[in-house]
Amino acid sequence: MASRRGNNNGVLAKVTNTLNSSSIVQYGKQTACSATSIFWKVCKSTGKAAWYTGTTTLILIVPLIIVMDREQQLIEAEVQNAALLGTAPTGVSPSM
Repeated sequence: MASRRGNNNGVLAKVTNTLNSSSIVQYGKQTACSATSIFWKVCKSTGKAAWYTGTTTLILIVPLIIVMDREQQLIEAEVQNAALLGTAPTGVSPSM
């Protein structure tokens, strides 16, 4: 029984070695390694771009939106006060 296992492993080892030394298999392994390397580089640079975009948005765009919202609330309050007093607000046109 022990000799059969040795022979089977020997045949399997020979087939495996033959396949691994094949130029097609070597080219496939090299291509897979290159593709993996390129994939990780793309992921890394995409992550950097997402980080730059996110921080720029937080620093520049969000404060602008907050200021515009406050201004809109002030305009609406002026229009509401003018409607209660029965006078037209100066220089403000209602958005509704």
